[in-house]
Amino acid sequence: MIRPILKYGDSGLHAPAVPVKSVTDQIQALIDDMIKTMHAAPGVGLAAPQVGIGLRVFVVDISVGESPMELITMINPSLEVCNGDGVITEEEGCLSLPGFSAMVERADEVVVSGIDRNGNSQTIEGKGLLARAFQHEMDHLNGTLFVDRLRGIKRELIVRRIAKLRRNGKW
Repeated sequence: MIRPILKYGDSGLHAPAVPVKSVTDQIQALIDDMIKTMHAAPGVGLAAPQVGIGLRVFVVDISVGESPMELITMINPSLEVCNGDGVITEEEGCLSLPGFSAMVERADEVVVSGIDRNGNSQTIEGKGLLARAFQHEMDHLNGTLFVDRLRGIKRELIVRRIAKLRRNGKW
């Protein structure tokens, strides 16, 4: 089932997610729904809080549905920044902020550890777009959106445009 994606301004997006206690049939169904929702959007990643579920689960597919081998499911993840090429500033968007993007600074190389959908431990190294996607989804699990990482006028412009859309009933 394709689930509705919460938009910026929904309080559920700013609440830290809680760990999954066990990989149940309900968690499997959530993961299936998240994958369908992410691909339908389309997007490269989706965290459970974005569909209104406050659990530490995310899915990432940098192929945007083109290659099933690229699909990553992570439950109860932790992230470590590597001492690779440092940081990179690139344009970033979000399914919870449709139509908006901004330049966001992220580490270029990270390692994410967690549990896969079968309950097995996994550790995945990400570089470039994959590293950015991991960090973006981890932010969602911690109640942070990319716009929260912006400073000054950049952040203010996006927040004001969203407020105007909301006033006009278009958000």
